[in-house]
Order: sequence, then structure tokens, then C-alpha cells
Amino acid sequence: MSVSEHVPSLSSEFVSTPSGYRALRAQAPLVQVTLADVDTPMWLVTRYEVLKAILVDPRFVRDATKLSGQEGPSIADQMVAAYGLPPEYRGYIGTLVLSDGPDHTRMRGLITRAFTARRVEALRPVLRRVTRELLEPLSAKGEAELLEEFSYPLASTAVCELLGIAEVDQPRVKAGIMDAISGDPERLVPAFKGMVEHCKSLIESRRRSPQDDLVSALLRVSEEESDFGETQIIAIVALLINTGIMPPAHFIADAALALLDHPGQLARLRGEPGLLGTRAVPELLRFTSSVPVGAPMYATEDVELAGVRITRGEVVVPGLLAANHDPGEYSDDAPRLDVGRELLGSGVGHMAFGHGPHYCIGAALGRIQAEVVLDELFLQGRDPKLAVHRDALEFVARPGDGMHLKALPVRF
Repeated sequence: MSVSEHVPSLSSEFVSTPSGYRALRAQAPLVQVTLADVDTPMWLVTRYEVLKAILVDPRFVRDATKLSGQEGPSIADQMVAAYGLPPEYRGYIGTLVLSDGPDHTRMRGLITRAFTARRVEALRPVLRRVTRELLEPLSAKGEAELLEEFSYPLASTAVCELLGIAEVDQPRVKAGIMDAISGDPERLVPAFKGMVEHCKSLIESRRRSPQDDLVSALLRVSEEESDFGETQIIAIVALLINTGIMPPAHFIADAALALLDHPGQLARLRGEPGLLGTRAVPELLRFTSSVPVGAPMYATEDVELAGVRITRGEVVVPGLLAANHDPGEYSDDAPRLDVGRELLGSGVGHMAFGHGPHYCIGAALGRIQAEVVLDELFLQGRDPKLAVHRDALEFVARPGDGMHLKALPVRF
């Protein structure tokens, strides 16, 4: 397939709009585009089965340095630059997300030894308690802004609890987290530096006095593995903050909005609460796909895939939202929210957490958090409604990551 001389540039709004992918998907399973804030042309994967195949294909890697002769900054470096992070912090970014092959498998295995299902499940009662503590005063006053007053504080608390940050330190750490994920370089850079220094202090504290938390568990792994040290632990903390706060917080808001937009589906969920964890949460993950595109991947050799020729060194970007709305996988009702939908096939039946070796390591925590929150928000006697007209909701663009709700005001 020859590359068109005209490569469309996709806006952040386009990337976050499911219907926008229809024409691209009809054109080809992979379409060459550019994304906002990234100049390099890349192949956007638009179809579910093709994306599933690429995500387990060892010929595609995330680490651009594995391509000899590769010139210019990688897509990841361009994204880091777009956020305004100075290059000296690059060592704390991408330990797991941007590694591949045996290195990635080994690193993921080491992290999984600390990030156990037991440790994540143990957070469920904590999340239930914190959710109620946050919602009760908001319900009492009759109104809330669900992102600022609820979703972000809850997601931040979950990460702080997982890491073992003392309750007295959590307000300061949470404020730093919000600055770190703000996208504003004037807030982000000093906050990231402060996060690194706090993490170093936390590591030193856990060396002296281990606790039942993730940092202590990672330190135990570090004692057994010579190439797994402080830098890697800080990188994992950075990864948790990057992927464990903003995406879950926005998924909560996106899921709540989706249910408010579909009162018939909300009524069904209330009538069949058993659907929540088994079908409704997976379907809401598919439907909203709060992270619309995945991390870029590089072809290590020329590849012919689904009738498209990808040249060595070219970039492929997973269209997670596009795949999750592919009628080839979900039939013609893919655009419809159905809280009773049974997602079939291998894996979890959707691409919201990716697939294959880079499947989101925090997926279990995200699902538990969603189950607890949606239960407390909608199924325990509360009846939130939008406090503004639907068209008055504002969205903000984030580099390479689509559009996100700026606020979700509700009344009870």
C-alpha cells in the first residue's frame, strides 16, 4: 500500500470521538495520520482484531533505541517535551511502559511479585470507606463537582494507600500529585521533582522500617535483584501516579456521565445490580475508553499486515477507542451502551487496558475502584443528576491523549 501524500492530522477532539473513526476504519485497518503535538506520521490502528494481533507481535516495540540508525527524538520523547519535563527526569519515565521483549517480561515479573492480587484486593474496604467519606458530605450539601471533589481525591488516596504514605503526609502528597498531572509545566516540573525527593525519603524510611505496602515489597525485590534499585522503584511510583490517578479519575467521571446520558441503562443497572462487576463495568470501560490511544510502537522490520505495508522504523499507535467501537468486533450496536452486554472472546473483551505483554498492570485496581464507586454513587440510594445543561460541560485537550472532562458538576 502506498502512503498518501496527504497525511491527516487528528485533533485531540477527533481522537476522543468514537464516530470519528468510522471513515478511517472503512478506509483501512491502519491509516497513516499525525496526532496533536506530535509531528511524526504514524499508523493508527482502527480495527479490533488487527490491534490485538499487533499488541502481541514481537516485531513491534515501544523502545525506539532498539532500532539502529533511528534518528531524531522518539514519539515518547516528543510527548515528554510537550508536557515540559526536563530531560534529566527521563530516567524515571518508561521503565515498564517503554521496555520490550525479555527485559520487559523480567521487569514486569519483578513488579508483579510486589503488586499482587492480594495487595490490590485488600484495598477494596479502604476504597469503600474513603468513597463514603467523600460522598456523604457532598450528598448532604446537595451538589458536587465529581472530578475535583471526588474522583481525584479518591484515586489519589488509593495510590497513597498502596504506596504506604502516612495519612499525615497524604494531603501534601496529593497536592503534589495534582500538580504533577496538571499538564502545566510551571506546576508539573517542581511537583515531579518534589515527588522524586519524597519517594527517595520513603524508600529510605522503608529500608529502616519495612511495612506492608508496595514500596516495602519493591525493596524486598530490590534486595534480591542487583539491577532493580532506587531508580526503578521511583520509576514505578511515577508510573502509578501517571496511570493510577488521572485515567481512573476520568473513567469514574466518564462512566458516571455515560450512565446519566443513558437513563434507561442506569435504570436497568439499578434493577439488576448483579450486572455491575460482571458486565456493566467492563462495558463502561469499552464504551468510554478514557485513554483513547495507547503508547506508540515501532516496527523493527518491514511488515505486511492486513494488506498494509509498514516499513521498518515506522510508528504504529494503538487506537484503543477505535478498536472498542469496531462493528467488526461488536456488531452494528458497537456505538450503543449496554450494561448487560456480554463481552466475548479471549481476554477481557475490550481494549481499554490494552492487550498482551503491556496489558495494564493496574487493571485490577481500576476495576475494583470502579465497582465500589459506581455502587456507592448510583446503587446505594443516591440519585445524582447533572447540575448543568449537557452542552455546557467543558473538555480540555491533553497532548497526545485526547479530550477530557474539565469538570462534572452534579446535584443530589
